[in-house]
Amino acid sequence: MARGPMRSKTKPKLDDLVQSIGEIARARNQLARQAEKQYALEVEHILKTQCRDPRRIERLLDGILDFCFDSAMLCLYKKLCRYYFEIDPRATASYVYAYRDMLDDEGEADKGEG
Repeated sequence: MARGPMRSKTKPKLDDLVQSIGEIARARNQLARQAEKQYALEVEHILKTQCRDPRRIERLLDGILDFCFDSAMLCLYKKLCRYYFEIDPRATASYVYAYRDMLDDEGEADKGEG
């Protein structure tokens, strides 16, 4: 009988936690949509004007990398990396490795190793 009241107290806490996680996920996705709109304009401008300014391109890559959990942002990242490769292959490779490292870190965290 002692387990019944304990479960009823734990269930609302678990429900609150699940609801909170859902709200965080929705907020994260909304933030990614806002970032996509802003970064897409900048990436398209760089491509259109054939900008070769490494500081500007790398600033964008750094910012976009933070959102590469999102498939649309990952597409922007890849697009800009492909463009930047013609300008600076070594720097571009470092951005590709940064993304791969991020994926590896997330994989380890999912497994409970990170």
